[in-house]
Amino acid sequence: MRRLQGNSLYMNIPHLPSQNAQSRPVEQVAFHRTELSVILSLYGRMVAAGEWRDYGISCLREVAVFSVFRRTAEMSLYRIEKRPKLRNKQGMYSVVALNGQVLKRGHDLKSVLRVLERKLIRAVD
Repeated sequence: MRRLQGNSLYMNIPHLPSQNAQSRPVEQVAFHRTELSVILSLYGRMVAAGEWRDYGISCLREVAVFSVFRRTAEMSLYRIEKRPKLRNKQGMYSVVALNGQVLKRGHDLKSVLRVLERKLIRAVD
């Protein structure tokens, strides 16, 4: 079951209740279809350039993560994160490098992803 809350998509996923706990669905942050379209467009261009080969999507309680891999068995090269709690502060989108350094953070996903598009221009040259 899905419902929109603000501009972000949360999923209600039921879990098995314990004997004394009340059953309450767990909310998870997920990417919206338009956000995934922008991310997958960049991903397709980077795959065509031979830079990226695999990806993974994680939908957690406070963050949604799109991880990019050069090879399947490696650690992720970059993580594109969506944290709705930072919407009114630094911006809910960020690109994080392999070493954990935040390369770019902001309110607009396209402008945040430009830091990765610059790497595409260098790869083509």
